[in-house]
Amino acid sequence: MTARTYTVAFEGVEARLVEVQCAISAGSPSFTLVGLPDKAVSEARERVRAALQAMSIALPSKRITVNLSPADLPKEGSHFDLPIAVALLAALEIIPGEDVEGVVSLGELSLDGRLIAVAGALPAAMAAAVEDRALLCPKPCGAEAAWVGATDVLAAASLEEVLHHYTGRAPLTPAQAGEVTGGATPRDFREVKGQERAKRALEIAAAGRHHLFMVGTPGSGKSMLAARLPGILPPLSAPEALETSMIHSLAGLLTEGGISRDRPFREPHHTASMAAIVGGGRGAKPGEISLAHNGVLFLDEFPEFPRTVLDTLRQPIESGTVMVARANAHVRYPCRFLLIAAANPCKCGYLSDPARACGRAPVCGEDYLGRISGPLIDRFDLRVEVPPVAFTDLDLPATGETSASIAARVAAARDRQTTRFRDAPGLRVNADLEGAALEDFATPDPEGKALISRVAERMGLSARGYHRILRVARTIADLDSSPTVRKPHIAEAVSFRLSASVGGL
Repeated sequence: MTARTYTVAFEGVEARLVEVQCAISAGSPSFTLVGLPDKAVSEARERVRAALQAMSIALPSKRITVNLSPADLPKEGSHFDLPIAVALLAALEIIPGEDVEGVVSLGELSLDGRLIAVAGALPAAMAAAVEDRALLCPKPCGAEAAWVGATDVLAAASLEEVLHHYTGRAPLTPAQAGEVTGGATPRDFREVKGQERAKRALEIAAAGRHHLFMVGTPGSGKSMLAARLPGILPPLSAPEALETSMIHSLAGLLTEGGISRDRPFREPHHTASMAAIVGGGRGAKPGEISLAHNGVLFLDEFPEFPRTVLDTLRQPIESGTVMVARANAHVRYPCRFLLIAAANPCKCGYLSDPARACGRAPVCGEDYLGRISGPLIDRFDLRVEVPPVAFTDLDLPATGETSASIAARVAAARDRQTTRFRDAPGLRVNADLEGAALEDFATPDPEGKALISRVAERMGLSARGYHRILRVARTIADLDSSPTVRKPHIAEAVSFRLSASVGGL
């Protein structure tokens, strides 16, 4: 007696189809799993056996062999429990074998037969839709998987419900997509007193997804400013929300099947390991840079991160993807994020205050910021100093712009970019401009071109720096509703690039 059904194995955000074959034959009683399973998959034998016994189903005294094909693809995770159990029930002729062949299933089994939620239901549903198959999953995963909308999603609370569905006793109804979840109420820029230049830099960063580096004394407001950035970012588009949610699904971060239209805001501690930041570890899971895809990655105390960790950001910042290489697998994750970094000017933090700076100034500042490599600094489009606010100003009433008014300008600038790049695949925002597209869309007028040429010659700009100034100037022009990049736009972009306190280049 043989039967087969399907499940998936995850390689990054890609879910590869796996055929689960079950054969029951004469021989010494045994239950064997083959097909390169890891420890969690191998232990599925005992969970399946116990779940079936809880349903008063005894395994025959025969040789049971389950093969996970393709056999050379590593199989990891507890989500193989349900497809193994379904294939075994079909091989025992308890449920129709032809019905389970058209299903992709995943889910973990408890010893009493309950189905436990697993990570990755959303990409699994995508793979099932491509193969024109239904998806069978635990009930808590149903609302998440149903967001795909291109295939039926059957969500069961237990293996017994699966059995009743396929025997016609109590068919499962297709799951419905979960609610669009909303994050906490964003903090308002109106609460920030002073720091107009830093707020302007954040507005430009949000409008064009330009990376920003802030340097200032402790308590000057760097973290406070960064925390208000989500309040001016436009909501995720439908394709962006699906991309981001697939990564969060693999990481098990989606709650109650809800998909959020808010952009991610990730702020890992500076003690985070390289695997936590770029991805890796057991199963090559996505790191913080991928969890921040289409959102913001805020790295506070930037020089305190290990230099090896910081330098791994250089290639993902440029390419928008990260390859997690292992001996038996190469996993690719998307990671197009907006990087906001904050740092003190030196170890003690008061380099610019003669009354409080240590006796090693200015060497202490050079040594401290020198922990950040020049090539990484070169990838920041905007660099701004955040000076301390006088305590007398803190008692003044809040009179600054609200986040809503800034967000309206950012949304208008993003709309102009969407229209501009409608026929340019791969381009979403001005930070993506390169090559011919950069020349077509960001070439300044003659006065602006003369200015940037003088700056490049006198300041020794790198080619990357030259191009990043043009991208920022294009964003400033969009905020100004200008179809052409003009001299004032170039001048402002240059002023943010050439910040001496942040290592202007």
